[in-house]
Amino acid sequence: MRYRVKKETKPRLQTFGKYKAVAVHYQTIESNQLLKETAQRTGFSEGTIQGVLMSVAEVVNSHLREGDRVRLPEWGMMKLEIESEKVDDSKAFRAKKHIRGVRLHFLPESNEGTQALYKGITFEKDKTFKEE
Repeated sequence: MRYRVKKETKPRLQTFGKYKAVAVHYQTIESNQLLKETAQRTGFSEGTIQGVLMSVAEVVNSHLREGDRVRLPEWGMMKLEIESEKVDDSKAFRAKKHIRGVRLHFLPESNEGTQALYKGITFEKDKTFKEE
């Protein structure tokens, strides 16, 4: 995984002005590439895989919207979390006023504290980036 060292630019953060590593993402893999690679590995047609993925996505999204957690073997668990402002009195809380949004929270599959998703990751500084 490539990274760059960048300066924190948000003045309200305690880490303002300090340097941190940020991941570099050179490309976005689109669904057609995933379908092609999966078809090659499994022998199923790209159309079949696309249909299955679309169905799984619909079912997963439906459960997430209902407030369920969804666990996918060899991948992890996902759930939706609410982001809201904090209020002093619970009776003053109004969803439309205080809820800012919803975020997807993903927890990689873990086996005795080890996440297979992270296994084998090495870090390499992005040499194309000019530091400040």
